[in-house]
Amino acid sequence: MFFSQYYLECLSQASYMIADETTGQAVVVDPRRDVSEYLADAEARGFTVVGVINTHFHADFVAGHLEMAARTGAWIGYGRRAETEYAIRELAEGDTISLGDVTLKIMETPGHTPESISVLVHEHGDDAVPYAVLTGDALFIGDVGRPDLLASVGVSAADLGAMLHDSVQNKLMSLPDEVRVFPAHGAGSSCGKNLSAERQSTIGEQRTANYACAPMSQEDFVALVTAGQSAAPGYFAYDAELNRKDRELFDPAAAPRALTAEEFTALGAAGAVVVDARDPQEFAAGHLRGAINVPADGRFAEQAGTVLPLGAELLVVAPEGREEEIVTRLARIGFDRAAGYLDSPEDAMAAMADEVAPASRLTAAQLRTELAGDNPPVVIDVRNCGERGEAGFIEGALHLALGELPGRLDEIPREAPLVLHCAGGHRSSIAASLLRHKGFGDVSDVLGGYAAWALLNTPTAV
Repeated sequence: MFFSQYYLECLSQASYMIADETTGQAVVVDPRRDVSEYLADAEARGFTVVGVINTHFHADFVAGHLEMAARTGAWIGYGRRAETEYAIRELAEGDTISLGDVTLKIMETPGHTPESISVLVHEHGDDAVPYAVLTGDALFIGDVGRPDLLASVGVSAADLGAMLHDSVQNKLMSLPDEVRVFPAHGAGSSCGKNLSAERQSTIGEQRTANYACAPMSQEDFVALVTAGQSAAPGYFAYDAELNRKDRELFDPAAAPRALTAEEFTALGAAGAVVVDARDPQEFAAGHLRGAINVPADGRFAEQAGTVLPLGAELLVVAPEGREEEIVTRLARIGFDRAAGYLDSPEDAMAAMADEVAPASRLTAAQLRTELAGDNPPVVIDVRNCGERGEAGFIEGALHLALGELPGRLDEIPREAPLVLHCAGGHRSSIAASLLRHKGFGDVSDVLGGYAAWALLNTPTAV
């Protein structure tokens, strides 16, 4: 048997290829949209990809099932409750997929979504104990999938939580302890709240270490797994729906276009949104007015999907040599309308000097001085709830987590000076740039974030 995990750090997303080395037949599970890596591995090993399985309708990225099917002729498999605009192979409890001696068996594990499935991997068809279970977003290492993401489309967290209780406690925990657990996401993903950085585990380890796997009533389980969830990024519902649709394919050969300063300016004047993927300090030194800063070195895709308007035409300012990477990472979450990137940003901005502005960044000491002054700023904390609870917070700060910020702009006073902070200064630069883009005038963020503030001040007890 060939078994490989492909992990994408930016989205904390895992996909898999399983193949029978004798027959050469392979299946890819939960592929991302840029599928070249899977195809290159299959070609190098003489495999034929015969099927693509999505464990559920992913919300945090656009899956690559259509791209894989177009390139290989593979069938596309989903749980039997899935409804799509394209032809699928419906997979139900107990269904078997034979790749030769290597065999996959389907478990229906709804709860994160109604159509969610897990895939048991048997190295030999008659093995009593599976080699592994691919759990999708039903069971993570250290957590379970959140059941509240579909509230916007009328599926209640309570109903899904009840399904998840059965899937985790009665189905997945019925597997032998030695079965390896391979989830679809790891630490940092917004699909859960307590995911481990480990990329594999076992059923036995999860039985003893995962808070949601301890025996408990359905009522207690639902209360536990729904409490303390961070706000879902704004693009999640968009991507979940896009994964149902017969959408356009991603073309890796379509390189982004270099734009002159004149072309860039004209497109911006026509309504295109500038996303600046440079480091916050470079952005602060000088950026095009109205640009939204989403640094490439971080959770770029998820954060871009949180603050960029859905469906907008985008103009990219990228670190040198990373233009194609940025466009690909946008495409992974369905933001396909990148008109191009600014060629030679430093030279171009020098030629566009009238359109360039610095961004105000305060030290923690400067913020403390400002708060003691005659016109103190409104402090906005863009961290998640859990971070405030663990580390403390600035007294009187307005709490608007980054994931909630685009939908709660009307809660922010427009006349007062604003100072935003996160934990270390990365997310606050994103949030501050969004407010400037939306027309807020006096906006700063804090260098070093709450960590720098805590060195100067005693955190408020929680």
